[in-house]
Amino acid sequence: MLSYSPPMRPEILFPLFAPVSSLKGVGPKILPLVEKLAGPLARDLMFLPPQGVIVRTPTDTASAREGEVQTFVVRIEAHIPSPRPPAPYRIRAFDGSGFLVLTFFKGHGPHLLRQHPVGSDRVVSGKVERFGVELQIVHPDYMVPLERAAEVPTVEAVYPATAGLPPRTVRKLVLEALERAPELPEWLDPAFAAREKFPGWREALAALHAPRSEADLAPQSVFRRRLAYDELFAHQLAMAERKASRKRQPAAPIGASDTARAAEAALPFALTGAQVRSLTEIRGDLISGERMSRLLQGDVGSGKTVVAMLAMADTAAAGLQSVLMAPTEILARQHYETLAGPLQAQGVGVVLLTGRDKGAGRAEKLKALASGHAAVAVGTHALFQDDVSYRDLALTVIDEQHRFGVADRRRLQEKGGAAHLLAMSATPIPRTLELTVYGDLDVSHLDEKPPGRTPVATRAAPMPRLPEIVARLKAAVDDGAQAFWICPLVAESEDSDLVAAEHRAASLKALFGTKVGLIHGQLPNGEKDAVMAEFVEGRLAVLVATTVVEVGVNVPNATIMVIEQAERFGLAQLHQLRGRVGRGARESACVLLYDLPLGKTAQARIDILRKTDDGFLIAEKDLELRGGGDPLGLKQSGFPAYKLADPVAHRDLIATAADDARLVLARDPGLTSPRGQAVRALRALFDWKAEAPDVG
Repeated sequence: MLSYSPPMRPEILFPLFAPVSSLKGVGPKILPLVEKLAGPLARDLMFLPPQGVIVRTPTDTASAREGEVQTFVVRIEAHIPSPRPPAPYRIRAFDGSGFLVLTFFKGHGPHLLRQHPVGSDRVVSGKVERFGVELQIVHPDYMVPLERAAEVPTVEAVYPATAGLPPRTVRKLVLEALERAPELPEWLDPAFAAREKFPGWREALAALHAPRSEADLAPQSVFRRRLAYDELFAHQLAMAERKASRKRQPAAPIGASDTARAAEAALPFALTGAQVRSLTEIRGDLISGERMSRLLQGDVGSGKTVVAMLAMADTAAAGLQSVLMAPTEILARQHYETLAGPLQAQGVGVVLLTGRDKGAGRAEKLKALASGHAAVAVGTHALFQDDVSYRDLALTVIDEQHRFGVADRRRLQEKGGAAHLLAMSATPIPRTLELTVYGDLDVSHLDEKPPGRTPVATRAAPMPRLPEIVARLKAAVDDGAQAFWICPLVAESEDSDLVAAEHRAASLKALFGTKVGLIHGQLPNGEKDAVMAEFVEGRLAVLVATTVVEVGVNVPNATIMVIEQAERFGLAQLHQLRGRVGRGARESACVLLYDLPLGKTAQARIDILRKTDDGFLIAEKDLELRGGGDPLGLKQSGFPAYKLADPVAHRDLIATAADDARLVLARDPGLTSPRGQAVRALRALFDWKAEAPDVG
């Protein structure tokens, strides 16, 4: 398998890639704090944006405004020591128009008298408060002699801090790192930079660390947009290069086959248009002779496994092997049950390999894979263990690929050299953000539901109606139905989650007896699987869960989903949970229980869920409702850890950056032109190669 070889770093960037310990004042004591806050390199500090700005208004006590940060010129009138701890130490000062009290806690005393003797003039700055009839500043930010007044900035950027590392120390280190930033040749397309009115890179970086107001720190300020675009462009460039590198790797050509056509004809349903389109795209990759790296992105129940099965049938017909890896044994077994019948009916050998296989049974499966007698393997992490070998592995299918570590995915890929890769995901990511996660993959979308899927009726009810909901649930269970009951996540305490879930499970057991099961985050995986298996097999009627129920777990008899305190969940999360039901022919319902009063955003989420079951549309709406930060828990989906770009606020720049990266590489693959040389510096500056390759 070809490896990704990082390019050499330009010498001009060496000072930025020096360790933070090379900065003045970073000794052994604060080194781990700086590394934890920003990273190990001077560059990481340079890329640490301020989180706020303080504007220090010069004024006098007669004009002082409570709650604002202001600067005064005062004369020290008196020191008032603490009568007894924990009472504070106070300094009384006068500025000609009134008195100002400077208050100090935590053992301040004699040294203050030495530093600021009675009769001395001082420049004092800090947040003004009123204590009784007096104006006071608690622990002034600055308190310096008149001759050092220049040390008190009018405008000051505020940086994130951590215990033992105050914001002002961070600011000093950031500015020292910034001094190392060289002028670099422009890597942006001149027409694009002019249209956006972007300043140069060095100018934008300096402006980032010298804001004049909060507006300068806003994501849409021209400085932030310029720096965000640079980061997005560097990331898209790295992904485009990885994609091109994989495509240069020859892989076994696999054509459409009679085996797959027969398996498709035997299905009890016709493929949807989206399935046909996706299968055609996959087959185009497989026949090309280049290594496929494709994501099959489809909502819950959109038929991803069937599409993968037909590609695996083509692979088997070519005399080659394929594997499908799932993150849990339950999902692997479910996939096996979907694939085995149709494939074995066409003479294709299929084995299921999980950690549960031991002894002679496991040895027999390994022999079938090594000899090629089994053309398809379905399983978990067991598929890439050291003693597992394949005669000729040509296609790897990874379900919910973000649930596996990079090393796990690579170990499976390496079982077959330059094997084709088909990743599958049921977590809809907004189209506007797709390139940030999957820019190095080709993407096929399953955006139609197969016929026969029963729409899920979505209803909302306030928590006071809980007894009524439980009574309806009892009637449905007595009629043979099964139900999920989801308890909310309480961010502050996993113990609180567990107590709430145990309480709910206990109250339901009073009605349903032993037919109630409980899954929570503190259960070992084996016990979780055992409880889930009981539910799948119908021995449990109600499953109470604190965690999101397995994506993809298929329980056709489960027709009711109750989500308690639904206002605590994101829109995409609620949609994923709702997708656990409605998988059989029976009418299904999702009940969203909420606490009163219901906020505006929570109301909007519920309204959207009642109107649509389109996961892609819901993901986009979730983005609009939530705004910045990590809106969809995307870091769990392999989302990049951007330092300067906000993928929500700057999503209009993502597609432009991807197009620009592809265009640059198409025109100048070796990056040897003047712009190409500048782009090399950008690529090295962000060093995205260190994060990847993510898949294969």
